[in-house]
Amino acid sequence: MYDRILLSTDGTVASEEAESHAIELAAAHDAVLHVLYVVDEDVVTSYSGDEYVDESEGPEHGLEELGRDTIDDILTKADERGIEVVKALQQGRPAERIVTYADESDIDLLVLGTKRRPAEYRALLGSVTDRVLRLTTRPATVIKTEVSE
Repeated sequence: MYDRILLSTDGTVASEEAESHAIELAAAHDAVLHVLYVVDEDVVTSYSGDEYVDESEGPEHGLEELGRDTIDDILTKADERGIEVVKALQQGRPAERIVTYADESDIDLLVLGTKRRPAEYRALLGSVTDRVLRLTTRPATVIKTEVSE
């Protein structure tokens, strides 16, 4: 049923449950698991970086390192299950990059994690997952995670 599954992750607690679910789905369907981490360009461009003297030390490097580490961790878990993984680390606006990647890779199912939050919070700030669901025409599974804040 699913040949290509996309797991979009940001390395947070909310993504951990989605990671496990995506790996289980890929194993059950003998699907290729695409793992995408998007370095949010809004975070990178809004940061002044005053304490950095060397341009190579900006916040995008820390976010890229987190992205590589997150992808490698998922790759290790998927490898243990014999799942083929396609890794992708991109920069841009997360929701738009996720939808574009899914379209370009002809993804059969998107797996996204989100934190369960009060309606008031979502009404004011929204979430990447909410935006992806509004933009995509592809099937998507959302894994909600309870977090205490």
